[in-house]
Amino acid sequence: MNQEVRTRFAPSPTGFMHLGGLRAALYGYLFARKNGGKFILRIEDTDQVRFVEGATEVIYDTLRRCGMNWDEGPDVGGPVGPYIQSQRKDLYLPYAQQLVKTGHAYYCFCTKEELEERRAACEAKGEVFKYDKHCLHLTQEEIQRKLDAGVPYVIRQNAPTTGETSYDDLVFGHMTFPNDTLDDMVLIKQDGMPTYNFANVIDDHLMGITHVMRGMEYLSSTPKYNLLYEAFGWEIPQYIHMPPVMRDSQHKLSKRDGDAYFSDYVDKGYLVEAIVNYLALVGWNPGDDREFFTLDELVEAFDIHRINKAPGIFDVKKLTWFNAEYIRRLTPEKYLEMVTPWFDKVFGDSSKMDYKRLAELMQCRTEVFNLVPDMVRFLAQLPDYDSAIYINKKAKTNKEACLKALNLLRPVLDGITEWTEPVIHDTVMAAIAEAGMKNGTALWPLRIAISGQQSTPGGAIEIAYLLGKEETLRRVDDGIRRVSEMPDA
Repeated sequence: MNQEVRTRFAPSPTGFMHLGGLRAALYGYLFARKNGGKFILRIEDTDQVRFVEGATEVIYDTLRRCGMNWDEGPDVGGPVGPYIQSQRKDLYLPYAQQLVKTGHAYYCFCTKEELEERRAACEAKGEVFKYDKHCLHLTQEEIQRKLDAGVPYVIRQNAPTTGETSYDDLVFGHMTFPNDTLDDMVLIKQDGMPTYNFANVIDDHLMGITHVMRGMEYLSSTPKYNLLYEAFGWEIPQYIHMPPVMRDSQHKLSKRDGDAYFSDYVDKGYLVEAIVNYLALVGWNPGDDREFFTLDELVEAFDIHRINKAPGIFDVKKLTWFNAEYIRRLTPEKYLEMVTPWFDKVFGDSSKMDYKRLAELMQCRTEVFNLVPDMVRFLAQLPDYDSAIYINKKAKTNKEACLKALNLLRPVLDGITEWTEPVIHDTVMAAIAEAGMKNGTALWPLRIAISGQQSTPGGAIEIAYLLGKEETLRRVDDGIRRVSEMPDA
């Protein structure tokens, strides 16, 4: 490509970062970097009703956490700023007035009530409402009289009603739309602010955007944008429309279900790198069997021709698998750092629990960090459990065997003076061997007694060490009582 590639991510600051928006940013970033171009961040805040205080900072923070640093933007500047639309407000009206002069737009003085009345009448006939160009037929004198009288107005695009408008999309191919389906969309609102549809065309041109990457919901709006480019005599950018990110083939990701936003997953304890890696593969494939990529490797592999036309399914189970793999690849030190706040939720930040040892046992078992507290809660408090879990065919345990094991090991544990894992191991294993018992037959009831559950990070020895001597003995005593009260087989 001879022309420098310039892509943009242009979110509205209306809340948290939606996964669909984050993927659009990611693809724009990857495409720009792959082609040695520029990635621009523009904040589109013309919809002041939906503006959320602090949302712009959320956008900055999210992109930076994901490693997507922009070349130009509100906080880093650049040659075509400002990069916040509300700060560009004064430049849009002259362009709209220029379109009015050339007949490509017109003043519309219709009130909201009049439009609602016409809409209702249209719907009563079973027709889709489209503005009827009512104000296009006003004379110049009528228009000037209304303007002088301060009658509120909008400026509408004068879309053609015959013929077709076509364009080429780099994902969906050649697209053609009949002009009689196009509405005369509002360009400038009554408050003087531009609509999204108008501002993004003006800004994309003035910022030199060469490739517009956005959701496929804009496929049918693009002809109206192209008519604006043509009216101004401007070069039309290349379009790359992306399929949506869906929960499944029928349902969108939803805020209610807690699966729509990047922050939802970060708060649950998914790693940012895992989210970015997986999100890149939702609707795009690298052309080979690779699944794990760093951001730089994604840049190298990215090819827009491998973006799928079908919706991308965001499979939380697959993301969780990715996350578990990423967690396993953390250094022990990094895992400990990341898991500590989750341990604190259970043990408190002044706990004497050996976090380092617990982290060693938990790292290979952790899929998502928010699952950690429930996995280790038994160490803080023995859960209520059904004594039936003492009976294990594989370990060949029954009531008699369990009582024998617990009564054997109780004084052995009580006699240990140096409560370290190696000493506990050697002492307990020696006692089991001396009694002629099988390891599993003795250790299974011990693990149940001190954990209250069948599946635990680590075995009986590790759990006893983590609990400490006093708590271990207390739980063994409770286990002896529970087994004694079990009915005879």
